Amino acid sequence: MSKNVRVVVDAMGGDNAPGEIVKGALSALGTQKNLTLVFVGRQKPIEAELKKYTYDAGRVETVFAEEVIEMAESPVAAIKKKKDSSIVVGLRMIKNGEADAFVSAGSTGAVLAGGQLIVGRLKGVERPPLAPLIPTNKGVSLLIDCGANVDARASWLVQYAKMGSIYMKHVVGIKNPRVAIVNIGAEEEKGNALVKETIPLLKECTDIQFIGSIEARDIPNGAADVIVCEAFVGNVILKLYEGTCSMLLREVKKTLLGSLRTKIGAVLIKPALKKTLTSFDASQYGGAPMLGLKGLVVKTHGSSKAIEVEHSIIQCVNFSKQKINEKISRQLAAGQTAE
Repeated sequence: MSKNVRVVVDAMGGDNAPGEIVKGALSALGTQKNLTLVFVGRQKPIEAELKKYTYDAGRVETVFAEEVIEMAESPVAAIKKKKDSSIVVGLRMIKNGEADAFVSAGSTGAVLAGGQLIVGRLKGVERPPLAPLIPTNKGVSLLIDCGANVDARASWLVQYAKMGSIYMKHVVGIKNPRVAIVNIGAEEEKGNALVKETIPLLKECTDIQFIGSIEARDIPNGAADVIVCEAFVGNVILKLYEGTCSMLLREVKKTLLGSLRTKIGAVLIKPALKKTLTSFDASQYGGAPMLGLKGLVVKTHGSSKAIEVEHSIIQCVNFSKQKINEKISRQLAAGQTAE
C-alpha cells in the first residue's frame, strides 16, 4: 500500500479564502485515495467551512495559526515577524518533515521568501525557480522561471533547464522534453548578455534535449516543452499570456451572444467550443511549483477558485509519488539524466 501524501493547505491565502480553498482541497481528497490534508489558518473560519461538507475526517487535519500575511506586506519582514501566520506555520511543517507539500494562494513574495528561508534549497541548487504549466496547442509547456529570481545568472538558467526537464518527464509524462531559451530571434548571435552566455552552456548539456532559442510568439504553438528564462521575462510572458487568453474568451462569448443567429450557432458548436476553451484554461493545470527546495512548495494564483486549488493538490500528489526532489538532487550531483 502506498503511503499517504500529506499536503498542507494555507486556508487563509488568496482572495477567495477560506471558502474556495477548502472546497477545492476537499474535492481533491475525494479523488486521491492516498491523500491527507492539513488545513492551516484561523480556527473559526476553517471550522465553519468544513462543516459545510461531508468528507473522510480521518484524512483531514487542522493546525491553527491566527496571523495572516497580507499581500501588501514586505515578504521577508512578514516571514520574520509573523511566526504564527498560516504561511510560516505551513512552511515549517515542510521543513520539519511533518508533511510532503505546501499549497498557498497567499502572498507570492512571502511564499517565495519563506520557501528559501524556512524550507531551504536542495544541495547543489543555486536558486529555486517558480515554474507554472501553461497551455499550448500541443498540450502544456513549463515556463521556468516566472517570478522567483529576476536577476539571474547563466548557471541558474542551466539548472532551470535540468529541473524543468525532470518535472516534465516524470510528472507530465513527456519522454524527452524539448528545452528552449526565450530570445528575440532564433539566431545564436541575438539576445542579451545573459542569453548569449547561457546558450553555449545549454548546448554542452548531454542530459537535456536543448533545441535552441524560442521567440515568445512560438510559445502558444508548443514549440518547446521547457521554456527557460529569467523571472522578469517569464513573469511578463505569463501575465500577457493570461491577459490575452482572458480577453479572447470574453470576445468569443460576446460575439456568440451578439445576435439571434450567433446564439443559434453557439448552441450547435457548444460541445466542441467548450472542449477547446477548456484546454486553454490555465487553472486546470494547478499552481506553480518552486523547484529545487528540500520540500515541495506550490504557489497558486491569488484569485484561485476551487478548481485550481484541487488541481494544485493533485499536482503535489504526483510530484511526491515521482520523487522529483530525489531525481533533481541526483541529476545535479551526477550531471546525467535521473532515471
